[in-house]
Amino acid sequence: MTFKQLGLEAPLLKALEKQGYTNPTPIQEQAIPILLKGTDLLGVAQTGTGKTAAFGIPIINTLSKEVSKPQGKRKIKALVVAPTRELAIQIGESFTAYSEFTNLRNTVIFGGVKPAQQIKTLRNGVDILVATPGRLLDLMDLGHITFRNLKHVVLDEADQMLDMGFIHDIKKIIAKLPPKRQSLFFSATMPQTIAELSKKMLGKFERVTIKPQQATAEKVEQGVYFVSKKNKPKLLIHLLNEKPNESVLVFSRTKHGANKVVTKLGQAGIKSAAIHGNKSQMARQKALKAFKDGSLKVLIATDIAARGIDVDDLSLVINYDLPNIPETYVHRIGRTGRANASGVSLSFCMTEERPYLKDIEKLIKQKVPRLGEHPFMEEDDHVEEMSVKKPSKQRSKNNTKPRGNESGNRTNSSRNRNRNRNRNRNRNNPNKKE
Repeated sequence: MTFKQLGLEAPLLKALEKQGYTNPTPIQEQAIPILLKGTDLLGVAQTGTGKTAAFGIPIINTLSKEVSKPQGKRKIKALVVAPTRELAIQIGESFTAYSEFTNLRNTVIFGGVKPAQQIKTLRNGVDILVATPGRLLDLMDLGHITFRNLKHVVLDEADQMLDMGFIHDIKKIIAKLPPKRQSLFFSATMPQTIAELSKKMLGKFERVTIKPQQATAEKVEQGVYFVSKKNKPKLLIHLLNEKPNESVLVFSRTKHGANKVVTKLGQAGIKSAAIHGNKSQMARQKALKAFKDGSLKVLIATDIAARGIDVDDLSLVINYDLPNIPETYVHRIGRTGRANASGVSLSFCMTEERPYLKDIEKLIKQKVPRLGEHPFMEEDDHVEEMSVKKPSKQRSKNNTKPRGNESGNRTNSSRNRNRNRNRNRNRNNPNKKE
């Protein structure tokens, strides 16, 4: 199927062609016809499957016919609520691109900056508003935003809203929306709280589900290194030095951890920047812009700040810390392998994180390949690697003990076995880094 076969308006098709869009992704192919009919939609799909276009295209297609020649001040006819500033900005950029040849106007509002310019833009009138929950409620309470003319509302990344504590804000926003509207509800997962919220927001709806393990398993090459906490920085530096020209997104579980990684990389002569909730909006946007245009090759991000990072040709994601929520792993590696592209995701796993790895593998229904030895392995890492990577039957006939280096040269097998035994005797043996 092509976008032309969906019966879209000519100006919209022209914009999609300019963006290089020819064939819709699965969620776009299923969702767009439903939304063009005016039906409510519950979409379950991870980041990177093309959700923004799935809801943006039909909204623009419908509004472009109604606002071909706007008369008087523009009124907000579509609202998109997103959990983070970065994601809201990305959605706004997508709406601008898709509506380039229409008469529609959109704007984005978010916290972390002074509201004066945002209020001025709203006063001048917009057709489509993209907003984060906190700033949206603030400007609604101040009387700068009304939804009397609202026809479409989208709640994107609903599960992330829940994780970030926005659930009460979302309920307040929904309560102030006009009852007669088209509602779109998107979430990567569907816990009970989110399921109940969707029932409050949606009327008679249809459901589209794109299973996360499909995109994860088929498009992203995955691998895990077992490594101690103190050796994580060394392994990261080693991997980055092997790929100096590639754009690499590194995930840290905490803000403090992200800052620490930037410091360690700087000491090794590797330029990087961190984005997280404690960074100012200006600093976050500056770092993200540099990463997108290629002037910054390494970006360290927390999970919340990473929502909305959409970088062309991002070939490598590194999970410096494994997430304790398995669905987050799917979101992370969805930063690479987007649309029809392929990518690589490498994870670091220390002893305390091994239960997280098991939960991830249970969710994606596959074993993340173990990558064998690396220059910074210690005894515990070696034991774990051996426990999950069994020797082949042919090898077990000839050797009663597994090799220390699964990818090493066969002629060095005896030497490698001796080295492994020596590791247990002396942790300071110089051979332990081989």
